[in-house]
Amino acid sequence: MRRRPTWAGLRAGLALLAVLALCLLGGRMALGGFSVQRDLSVASVSVGTDAFHDGALDLYVPLVDWGVRFPGVRLPVRLKVDVRAVDRDAAARIAQGGELPVRELREEATDAIASYIRLTVLVVAGASLALGLLGALALRSRSVAPVRRLIATAVLGAVACGGLVVWGLPPRGALDDPTYYARGPDIPVALRALQGATQSADRLEEELDGQLVGLAQLVEDPARRPALRGLPRLVAASDLHNNVLAIPALERAAAGRPVLFAGDLTDRGSPLEGQLVERVVHVGEPFVFVAGNHDSDALERRLARAGAIVLRRDGQVRADGSRGPVVVRAAGLRIAGFESPNVRRRAGGYRDEGAEVDEAEREAFRSWVLGLAGQVDVVLVHEPALVGDALDVLRADVTLPPLLVVSGHTHQAAVRADRDVVEVNGGSIGAGGTGNLGDGTDLSLAVVTFRRDPFAPLAVDTVAIDPATGAATATRVRVASHRGTPQP
Repeated sequence: MRRRPTWAGLRAGLALLAVLALCLLGGRMALGGFSVQRDLSVASVSVGTDAFHDGALDLYVPLVDWGVRFPGVRLPVRLKVDVRAVDRDAAARIAQGGELPVRELREEATDAIASYIRLTVLVVAGASLALGLLGALALRSRSVAPVRRLIATAVLGAVACGGLVVWGLPPRGALDDPTYYARGPDIPVALRALQGATQSADRLEEELDGQLVGLAQLVEDPARRPALRGLPRLVAASDLHNNVLAIPALERAAAGRPVLFAGDLTDRGSPLEGQLVERVVHVGEPFVFVAGNHDSDALERRLARAGAIVLRRDGQVRADGSRGPVVVRAAGLRIAGFESPNVRRRAGGYRDEGAEVDEAEREAFRSWVLGLAGQVDVVLVHEPALVGDALDVLRADVTLPPLLVVSGHTHQAAVRADRDVVEVNGGSIGAGGTGNLGDGTDLSLAVVTFRRDPFAPLAVDTVAIDPATGAATATRVRVASHRGTPQP
């Protein structure tokens, strides 16, 4: 008599657990099988989930076999957003230099994901309830537990499954640490379209090496070649503008030398762009960077964490965002940098601050650089317009040691050597960036040969390559030391 109640209670408990298990199974099947299609302003997307993965928001483009993944989903599922079709007219406008409506697109994508999650809650709860009720009715026929209790368990299980989706599926936290991936090659296949519009990266590397080593020597006075042999060199570059195809060319040109990068590494300085171009930090030993008007404060910190020497007017940017010394010693040189007054800011949504500089900003640079007179060998500044007449003051003081000023922004290579103050603009190592290929901008950089102790720039080689034809030109400017006249 004592065993019968115990066995009946056990059977009832197992029945309730079976109903709950069916609820979970129904919810799991619905979660994995439910997806929706949404039309955005520039593309059509499919939103769905993949179970049994590390929780993440997964943006994938099957057309080019490339994607980006953000952590932040609590459930062990990937919330997938797959691009199924692209609006050709919108793509053509962007390719021709039109602006991508980032804010509107972000709002559309957010609405699409939110709509999917709301529908998923209903679908999961409904499927969970349906399978749970079927199980309750099946067990009812065996009289293992009161039917009301079985139905109540199914309802509670369905509510729990819906609540679990509400709690664990929406992405949470800052989506600023993405992982890029490709199911095929390591380099995104999307970049192949750019290779079709330009010469291959290998061709650019060969042209750069050949012109740098060959043509620059031809225009040099042969009698003076021995004077430069064995002396250190540095690479002056700027304005990559996200054209990652040019990074191998920059790496080959640097060949372990210091690289001084005078801004506009990206187009907006966003976290996505930072992830894409971060490997440029390793092309130079070291890689020294000052931000341009297309870069951001978030990009500065990312590069600093990756090992770059990032300079601002108020000091070196450390990995934690704090400031170090204004003048740093790298590759045996004393280097300082003055970031663009129009650098973009994460807090401002990476808003474009324009490209112009005014008199107050020129005066700020003047006071800054004159305050460093005699204490620095190299100054990095993005906009040449900031320099103004500050360098004329330095040229007039014959007691000061030589100074090298590296700039960018114009996308045109230029060298001015006058009374031991040498201004070098490497042009655009990204040929104006991926949005400007074909507009006539050359891929270009400069290599400076110098003496360390005491510091003095001795020669500047500029190399420019037409990315459409591969045609290249090289020029060497010899810089006479001790405030002599430069020799072209």
